[in-house]
Amino acid sequence: MFMGFKLILCKPNHPVKLPFSLIVSGGIVALGKFDALHVGHRELAVQASKAGIPFLMSFVGMAEVFGWEPRAPIVAKCDRKRVLASWASHCGNVAPTEFHVDFSSVRHLSPRQFVEKLSKEFGVRGVVAGENYRFGYKAAGDTSELVKLCEEYGLGAYIVSSVMDRNQCIRDKGPNNSKERGQVSSTRVRHALAEGDMRYVSELLGRKHRLMLNMRNQEVLVGHENRISAPKSSLLNLSPKDGLYDNCSLLFNEKTVVPCRAIIDTTHIYVEADELGSRTQVQLQNCRVLGIEFDDTEKE
Repeated sequence: MFMGFKLILCKPNHPVKLPFSLIVSGGIVALGKFDALHVGHRELAVQASKAGIPFLMSFVGMAEVFGWEPRAPIVAKCDRKRVLASWASHCGNVAPTEFHVDFSSVRHLSPRQFVEKLSKEFGVRGVVAGENYRFGYKAAGDTSELVKLCEEYGLGAYIVSSVMDRNQCIRDKGPNNSKERGQVSSTRVRHALAEGDMRYVSELLGRKHRLMLNMRNQEVLVGHENRISAPKSSLLNLSPKDGLYDNCSLLFNEKTVVPCRAIIDTTHIYVEADELGSRTQVQLQNCRVLGIEFDDTEKE
């Protein structure tokens, strides 16, 4: 099952780094692992927005600490701000702000020390977490302890029920995961992408999946026979299953739409468009980052 997509040109984000206390002071911080920024994560942001100014706290460097194999993120780093901006309509017209904490700096904190850090160092006014959230060294703390500790430190604590996945087939096909209870998860998004099921991916994400490419890669070719050719080494996030994605479109500056198709094989991704004129080719060649947005309409 392969779908169409839209191709979007954008500039990479260059966030300004400020002390955490200046960024999140007085805010409501959603806690979790926000790889996919899926509908479950969005629900945490929605709850945070109801209690105050919403923030997401993401950890960086977990793979290096635990020795995990490197893997492509579901959402490209340069595209995360756009996704969060799209949540504004769900969050009282306020886009959640994401800030990153080096995991090695908090890994050895006890549950109490972690909450104390949120309160005294970051100055947050409250936290939001999913019902299965665990925290502290070796995940020693659960949500009941989180609520208790937040009360001690004068913080609001809001526990959100899991957003359940209406499509439960992953239980039979997906990886064995002791935390798997049928909730929407990044694991399910990865599995759906591996299947090339873009309709399912969109249901889990609450939006269409966008694949980002580094156009500064020397092997990216534009213009030959109205085709864009890019090696998979230029991808900045996780692509769907290899195959043909027809009935697609190129979108420039969120306005100009050009019908196209895409082919993904083991080494490259190709985008073909009859209307890929010289002016458009120049725009592509001058672009630093290119986005491919996959449609969720099934092929007839």
